[in-house]
Amino acid sequence: MVRWHSVHERVQRQGAGAWCYERRLPATAVPVLRGGRGLARATTRQAVQATAAGAFALGVGQLLSADRWYWAVGTVWWVFVNTASRGETLVRGFRRILGTVARASPSGCWSPCRCTVARPSPRPLVAVCVFGIFYTAAVSYSWMVFFVTVMAGLLYGLLGVLNPQLLVLRLTETGTGAFGAALAVVLVLPVTLHATTDAWIQRALRCVHTCTAEATARLAGSPDADPGPRVAELEALLGRVRLSLAPLVHPLNPLRARKARARQVLGLLDLCAREVRGLATVAADPDASHDARLRAACRRVEFAVLALAQQAPGGTEPLAAPAHTPDHHPGAEAALAHVHALERALAELAAPLRTSPRAPLVTA
Repeated sequence: MVRWHSVHERVQRQGAGAWCYERRLPATAVPVLRGGRGLARATTRQAVQATAAGAFALGVGQLLSADRWYWAVGTVWWVFVNTASRGETLVRGFRRILGTVARASPSGCWSPCRCTVARPSPRPLVAVCVFGIFYTAAVSYSWMVFFVTVMAGLLYGLLGVLNPQLLVLRLTETGTGAFGAALAVVLVLPVTLHATTDAWIQRALRCVHTCTAEATARLAGSPDADPGPRVAELEALLGRVRLSLAPLVHPLNPLRARKARARQVLGLLDLCAREVRGLATVAADPDASHDARLRAACRRVEFAVLALAQQAPGGTEPLAAPAHTPDHHPGAEAALAHVHALERALAELAAPLRTSPRAPLVTA
């Protein structure tokens, strides 16, 4: 007999760390948000914002230094790359400044201490920084910037031009670029974080349904059904959801209600992905047979996804209790267990997704 646990209990067992868990994406194309025309198109809007921020950084950067103005313009590029919302850009700018300060502060203290004794060559440290840049790029933007700034400091030290004034200029130019990017995303064609995250979450939910339908068709004997690629697509989409929600789960975010809501959404989506992976594993078993109950369960999953997207027909469709038939194949029972757990996770997603993002989070 399958013993059912509430999804909340399972989320709690995962711990808070699972909400902020970041992992490298599978070898699939990173999805992008499409749709819209003209200035409503995401790529066009971001190009206009980056151009405005770059013009601001160029003008102010040249006033600060006629030789190092490109530091401010470069910061604009670093801040805008791979961001899609106002919140993402603001957090990226903060991390850019934080990483620069983390390196510039000790450098400013050490640079005047020119010792006459022989010092080790900084070349091995440059190699370590190159490794650190690429290793931390997908994990922490602040650490990546830290290694970039360390490497820049080492190279300027080799040239004999490293001094506290240069480090202050570096920090000032970086702050100018980050401030220009912040102004651009707030004043020029702004897009709220809620709109962006909702779009990514809806895409992930639709992919959950597609994965379930493919696995069910595979269990029904369809030779063309293959949930594997859809599962990889879901992992990529969830990675983009985590990136989009990163500003809300940031430790410095003062909006506790929105932070708790974002963490709950991430936890429940991770549960959905886990059940989908388990269902795909069962479907890959050639001995697993089709069960008529799977079709009805898949239909309920589709209904739940449409309800979360506010596209379902009027009324509600109750979640039928799983009927146990001892004579059915164990593979079908395992598939049903995954599908029913997926139903429960989707049902609990309704609370954080269909209420105001600023409303207090109510848990059962």
